[in-house]
Amino acid sequence: MSRDARWKALLELLVERGRLDVEEAATELRVSAATIRRDFDQLAEQQMLVRTRGGAVVHGVSYELPLRYKTARRASEKQRIAQAVARLIAPGEAVGLTGGTTTTEVARALAVRGDLATGSPALTVVTNALNIANELAVRPQFKIVVTGGVARPQSYELIGPLADGVLGRITLDVAVLGVVALDVTHGAAAHDEAEAAINRLLCERAERVVVAADSSKLGQRAFAWICGVESVDTLVTDTAVGVDVVRRFEEAGVHVVTV
Repeated sequence: MSRDARWKALLELLVERGRLDVEEAATELRVSAATIRRDFDQLAEQQMLVRTRGGAVVHGVSYELPLRYKTARRASEKQRIAQAVARLIAPGEAVGLTGGTTTTEVARALAVRGDLATGSPALTVVTNALNIANELAVRPQFKIVVTGGVARPQSYELIGPLADGVLGRITLDVAVLGVVALDVTHGAAAHDEAEAAINRLLCERAERVVVAADSSKLGQRAFAWICGVESVDTLVTDTAVGVDVVRRFEEAGVHVVTV
């Protein structure tokens, strides 16, 4: 296993459990305890975790795993969700994409759609996610609009008041949100309040709002509120979602698509 793969696995285990012992991690990853100690030390130097005697802990309950360290967990679900979301977007529309692993997959699904191979533009994409803009900028048939702002290292998203100047002067056909949590009572949420503020602006500028979220995000709460469930037109999720959860969202007026 490469160092990068080990670091990704370690950080995901740490986010899941909150605390990880050296011996426990070594057993999980089938490497030596000395290797894990060295990995923990190097990750602590990057402020990715807090070193403890015999192991490591996360920084706090609102710890967010940076995008570059997120692996293919729930990859098949996210790809199915992305394909379904991409099918909801018509040629020529103006689409807002927030940052995140699922919305990145949506961008990739749009990029390979045959009916979006030509046009002037085939699609207008407005995003505050640098990685999404980078992937789509090579598609000449897409018009890419990037908001202003300060880059947030954890998610590659641009945040802050500089984005207001762009988002205050555009309208969107659809905004596609990647969220940390979506709950019928508490709405959509993110870890970071500045990131949530930009996502909220995208929603306000859109004719319709689509949330792309795997079932593990549903019924959950997070620190920073984006919008109420009444602002969400469509939820696209995976088939592991419970029947009762679907029913509650539908009763709240959300069209639920499971894939």
